Amino acid sequence: MRSDNVRLFQTLPHTCGYFAERTAQNLVIDPAAPQLDQLYGAALERGFRRAGGHLYLPHCGSCRACTPCRIDVEHFAADRSQKRCLKRNADITVHESMAGYNAERHALYERYLRQRHPGGGMDEADASDFRRFLTAPWSPTLFLELRLAGRLVGVAVTDVCVNGVSAVYTFFDPDEHARSLGTFAILQQVQLAQRRGIPWVYLGFWIEGHPKMDYKRRFRPSQIRGPQGWAPMP
Repeated sequence: MRSDNVRLFQTLPHTCGYFAERTAQNLVIDPAAPQLDQLYGAALERGFRRAGGHLYLPHCGSCRACTPCRIDVEHFAADRSQKRCLKRNADITVHESMAGYNAERHALYERYLRQRHPGGGMDEADASDFRRFLTAPWSPTLFLELRLAGRLVGVAVTDVCVNGVSAVYTFFDPDEHARSLGTFAILQQVQLAQRRGIPWVYLGFWIEGHPKMDYKRRFRPSQIRGPQGWAPMP
């Protein structure tokens, strides 16, 4: 991805989603660029992430806490906890499905947001919000549907590029919290990458010491991207 061929915009300061006392800004690749589908893989390599039709990278004036991270698929080995998660969910079937809105997915999405993220500004998401946040016309997205006896219990929104799988967002039945479906979904994305010979699963951003981000350290080996490029996660 060459910066002289791609326009980058910087957002206005806004409240940080991880530290209430801080403000945040993002760099965003021109959303009107006609070749976003071709840029996506290179953007992942540079640490960008997709939200809806936007590819963005945190770029805050006084903070560099958000660090891109990715799993080394070829060398990944599930730890004991992850193996127990796979065993616990052996009765769940996983379907690679076309991305998009339907009433069943939307109902699960609404339940998840209302119980897991109340008051977060997304808990009244309608059909247009669902489409706008989770899909993009140019993006190579599929939905990994997790079903228990036919009932939809989870969806892992997954972008599949030649050089990387991006774990965009996962929502699941909040009543099934004992199953650790978020972990199960990442393990399924790793297996998807293994089947397709894709070297990386991108998990978005990791923040050292932040409790909401600590789970990403458990998928080993993994890498983080700093000023000098990608390096093993400490």
